[in-house]
Parts: sequence; structure tokens; C-alpha cells
Amino acid sequence: MQDYIRICDVEKYYGNESNVTKAVDRVSFCVDQGEFVGVMGPSGSGKTTLLNMLATIDRVTAGHIYYEKTDITELSENALSDFRKNNLGFVFQDYNLLDTLTIEENIILALTLQKDRKGADGSGIGRKKKLTQSCEEILRLLGIEDVREKFPYQVSGGQKQRCACARALVNHPRLLLADEPTGALDSRAAQTLLETFTDLNHTMKATILMVTHDAFSASYCGRILFLKDGKIFHELVRGDRSRRVFLQEILDVLSLTGGEMTDVK
Repeated sequence: MQDYIRICDVEKYYGNESNVTKAVDRVSFCVDQGEFVGVMGPSGSGKTTLLNMLATIDRVTAGHIYYEKTDITELSENALSDFRKNNLGFVFQDYNLLDTLTIEENIILALTLQKDRKGADGSGIGRKKKLTQSCEEILRLLGIEDVREKFPYQVSGGQKQRCACARALVNHPRLLLADEPTGALDSRAAQTLLETFTDLNHTMKATILMVTHDAFSASYCGRILFLKDGKIFHELVRGDRSRRVFLQEILDVLSLTGGEMTDVK
């Protein structure tokens, strides 16, 4: 594997001179292609702020973020928009699905928002076929073929979140960013989603960066970065250890940080 992302001395401040909040304080780390990395920490530790900067939703105050050779901190707003569209996929806690569209239409919408890609005959017929095929593949991969014609309000929370994953992955992004993706799910749906992430990481070689407060969710990752007061203070690498053993190690670290505890399952 090789470094895909490099975060170099990143800082993020909010407020003014008389009242400055340092949300992220000189954070540096790398993410390899095909890694599944979790970011944990107590409330206010800076984990969501860090994710937002990696997602190009927020700008750094200082430091640099490189995606391979591209320094996204130097890009214009238009260039950032193109970069985000062509490289990143997002899965958030509240799904962000459109209730007026079916599950299938929500996924196809993500494809149609990409730059126009017509077929070889120039008619657009090839593009329509490609859209349908891509949607079919991701529906099957995520096990939501049977609800494709239903609307979001007609399906379970777990199915909504898998649809959100499908929408994020259908364009084959180079990086999947997930912010508390299991927060609104029951334990069974959360486990299904996390197993889906693991499968995507293994079968599609998807690079995943997930922010979570939940140790059970984090135990599915290959590496965990722990934040406190805007700084990385500890790192765990799973290696060949079982998920259960890794989970206990995560809990042990969280007990030192005031992070939220989760029962071993």
C-alpha cells in the first residue's frame, strides 16, 4: 500500500482574537490506499472538524492536506467542488435521502450529478445503460434490491443507511468519509452496516475514514486514531488480533479519555 492522504500539521481555530477556540491542534497522520481508519475521541475533541476538513467542507487555518500530490488546501472553491465530486463519497448519520425519490432514484441521482459521460455513439444511450448497470451492481452488493422501488419513508433505518452507502459508493470514490454512520441505527442494523463497510473495504479496496464515538463500531476498523483537545494522543492498529480483543483495547483507551463506553458484544 502507499500513502493516499497526508495530513501535515493541520490546525483549525474558531472565533476572534479575544476568544479563540483551537478545534484541531497541529494534527499529522497518513492514510494508505485501502485502509479502514477510525477517528475517536470525546465530545469536543475535534474529530468531526477534522473530518470536515478532509471532506473539503471546511478550510484549514494552517497546515496542508494532500490527496496524493494534490494539496487541497491550495485549491479554489470551484476546484474543490470538482475534487469533491470526483474523489469523495459521504455517509452521514441522518442519511440525507430525498423522500420524493425512490431508493433506486436516490442512487441514480448521485450518478447523474457527475460530469456528463455519453456513450461512444454520442447519443447518451450508452450513458443511460451505464447508469442502470452501476445502480444494479451497488443495489445487489448492498442487499437492497428488494426495496429499490420504495421511498425512504417506507424502509427501515438500516435500509436507508445502506442506500446512503450505495449513493456514496456508486461513483467509485477514492475515499469514503463516514460521520457517526451508525448513530441512528439499532444494534442489528449497525452491525449489518459495519459488516458492509468491511466487505467494501476488502472487495472494492475502498479507503474508508470513519468518525465515531462508539467502540463497537470502531472495532471494525484496521486502525484507530484517538483525539483529545484537538490532538492525536494515541493510535491502535488491529493487526491480526480478533475484533473482540481489539474492542477491549479500544475500551481501555477510552476509559482514559472520558470517551463514551460501549459494552463488549
